[in-house]
Amino acid sequence: MPHRYLPGQPHQLPRHNQTMTAYQPTHFLLTCKDGVATVTLNRPERKNPLSFDSYAELRDFFRTLAYAPDIHAVVLHGAGDNFCSGGDVHEIIGPLTQFDMPGLLAFTRMTGDLVKAMRACPQPIVAAVDGVCAGAGAILAMASDLRLGTARSKTYFLFNKVGLAGCDMGACALLPRMIGQGRASELLFTGRGLGGEEAERWGFYNRVCEPDAVLSDAQALATQIAAGPTFASGITKKMLQQEWNMGVDEAIEAEAQAQAICMATNDFHRAYHAFVAKQTPVFQGD
Repeated sequence: MPHRYLPGQPHQLPRHNQTMTAYQPTHFLLTCKDGVATVTLNRPERKNPLSFDSYAELRDFFRTLAYAPDIHAVVLHGAGDNFCSGGDVHEIIGPLTQFDMPGLLAFTRMTGDLVKAMRACPQPIVAAVDGVCAGAGAILAMASDLRLGTARSKTYFLFNKVGLAGCDMGACALLPRMIGQGRASELLFTGRGLGGEEAERWGFYNRVCEPDAVLSDAQALATQIAAGPTFASGITKKMLQQEWNMGVDEAIEAEAQAQAICMATNDFHRAYHAFVAKQTPVFQGD
């Protein structure tokens, strides 16, 4: 069986340092406004499941964001009343039962590459989660930098429910850092649903919103971030990721170097002059 999802750059993606406004994805919707790219998983009739091709296109999209100067933040959400139901049972789960071991490993590495691409892109990602957020959908929310949910949202790390380990796409590394080892263990061992209000108490959600406002609230938060010093925001995201593997002394030194770089930017100087003039700084990302 050919592996269409193996690494490869779709030809329609922008080249180095080109804008994303003209890019029209095949397997999700994309709108760009005020420096914010809104990615919509658009299969609402089936609660927005992922396919081999949508996994791959999302991976390539997030990789390409490193070269998209017009995008400063990303919002990720699902069409309709649900976020994402995970890998499509008929388009992914069924075919995987026929794969050989090299094919299975190619697939699991590809799905992990999507998370790596989300963590590596410099733009902060805000997930707007409503309704079902299950399996790979829960991973997409987890891999985002910020998460807004609703009281009716339900997050399931349900891999053990289908005979798999909970250690999927980085869950055993990322989730305990967000909500603690014991709580992460409970979700990954049992696959039980995490309700919206509980998710906020546990720290998985930054806040709970009304269902009809969660997308607009996420876009407002992303727009606020996009209006900030975007180069510095990219450094912040990089250091949040990088310092997981550092001791305190190494982290302090790394932050000293990162902050010195930011002090050399024009945005830092703009902030100073605006403060002196009692004005609000207008950042330009350089």
